[in-house]
Amino acid sequence: MVCLGNICRSPLAEGILSHKISSNKHDWEIDSAGTGGWHAGQQPDIRSIHIAGKYGIDITYQRARKIRPDDLKYFDLILAMDRSNLKAIASLTTSKELKEKVKLITEYSEKYKDQDVPDPYYDKYYGFQIVYNILDDAIDGILKKHS
Repeated sequence: MVCLGNICRSPLAEGILSHKISSNKHDWEIDSAGTGGWHAGQQPDIRSIHIAGKYGIDITYQRARKIRPDDLKYFDLILAMDRSNLKAIASLTTSKELKEKVKLITEYSEKYKDQDVPDPYYDKYYGFQIVYNILDDAIDGILKKHS
């Protein structure tokens, strides 16, 4: 799960998917990162923590980090929150095989198919609920396709 700073969208995506697979007994390794590293080591944004908590999901243990080229080799699927980050992730490799692992998360969504997940950072609160709704739908699609 990858967004820009790894404090708003991708921590929520990681938390939602981790929460849903824990009850489905999947043995998946899930992580999140940002294409920028300026928040490295920080907890998710308090508004992401709050919206996740509203749904019984704890993301306070997460710490922001910058995506590494090795992540493309290590993980089976790299999910970008928007087209800008999709392009930035794809630029980490020239390998067609590795680039094929990189997808827009909403490719899996029924309600928000192929839309960018908006960055809620400059929103006071409501944007985080919108992001949660989009990610929840997309993650249901991921589970449907990959379970």
